[in-house]
Amino acid sequence: MSATSYAASIIETALASEQPILRFGTFTLKSGRSSPYFFNFGLFNTGSLLLALASAFADAILDAYPEIGSSSAGPDTPKVLFGPAYKGIPLVAAIASELARRGRDIGYSYNRKEKKDHGEGGSIVGAPLKGQKVLIVDDVITAGTAIREAHKIVESEGGQTAGIVEALDREERGQGELSTVQEVEKELGVKVTSVVKMRDIVAWLKEKGKLDEMKAMEEYRAKWGVN
Repeated sequence: MSATSYAASIIETALASEQPILRFGTFTLKSGRSSPYFFNFGLFNTGSLLLALASAFADAILDAYPEIGSSSAGPDTPKVLFGPAYKGIPLVAAIASELARRGRDIGYSYNRKEKKDHGEGGSIVGAPLKGQKVLIVDDVITAGTAIREAHKIVESEGGQTAGIVEALDREERGQGELSTVQEVEKELGVKVTSVVKMRDIVAWLKEKGKLDEMKAMEEYRAKWGVN
């Protein structure tokens, strides 16, 4: 199985960058696990890198929601992108712009860390969430704490979480037999769409003949992975 075109594109962009966005080696995660790779999405921090990431996000979103932002979009199609502060803020703005460039116009909003009590007030900036189907955007779902908080914000504003899209799914077990992503899907009852999955990285390494890195990834997946 080969990586999706947009996953391959973002992997190649990450490896071509002078910044260490995607590295292979030995890295200790917050969980204490020793990982053979580390993907730092915070380093997509130039205009060209953010554009590449937004384009890959747009590809993944259109794969999952083909009618999004179109006149034929059904009632269950997300109408607003929500980016939790702070990492989600530039992501939703860039993704909404890229979708608009492709003729798909969709609202976006984000939350303030502290509620504003002057001017327009409130804790949400951008498109209203009330009565809307909302697609939450994030980089990586690690423990799931941040994404659950984002879901609570959407619900408290009168919106409904219609789905979640993230940059990377590590496809490894959380506290039990399910991955954190699978736990979130089960708990919230929504689909999580990922731009890149661990299997995409393995497939890309195989295609490029990087067998040592692929072997390390396969061994890690055999130990910690989920189907």
